Amino acid sequence: MAEKPTCSCGSTDALPVKRIIFPCAGVANVGQITNCAAIQLTEEGYGGASCVALLATGAEGLMKNIASSDEILILDGCQVQCGRKIAEEQGVAIDQHIVVTELGITKAGSKDYSDEDIETVVSAVWEGKGTTCSKQCGSGCGCGCR
Repeated sequence: MAEKPTCSCGSTDALPVKRIIFPCAGVANVGQITNCAAIQLTEEGYGGASCVALLATGAEGLMKNIASSDEILILDGCQVQCGRKIAEEQGVAIDQHIVVTELGITKAGSKDYSDEDIETVVSAVWEGKGTTCSKQCGSGCGCGCR
C-alpha cells in the first residue's frame, strides 16, 4: 500500500496558510535559490511553500487555499519570471514578487550559489522588498509597492 504524501499543497483538509510561497525552482542557480529560500522561509514561520507546477494546473484544493490566504509570494529566479506568469495565468493576485537576479545575484550553473545568496533572498522577503500593490495602498506612500 502506498503511503499518503505529506504535501498538503492541493488538500482542502489542510489548515489555511496565512502566506503561500511559490518558488520558481528553476534549474539555474537562481531557481535553486528560490527553492532553498522558500524552504527556509517556511522553517522560519513566514508561510508555507507550495509548488508552482501545481499552481499551473489550477488544482482546486490549492486555489481554495490561495483564496483564504493573506499573502501570495512569488520567488522568481530571473527576468523570465515564470512564477509570476503562472500566477497571473491562474488569476492569482500577487502580494510580493522577488526576482533573484534583481537582488544582484548573477544567473549561472545550478550549483553556483551560497548560503549568503539564499539569505539575501530571505531577507528581501522579510523586509517586503517585493511588495506589490495588488492588495496594498498603491498610492506611492513609500510602503514598498511597485
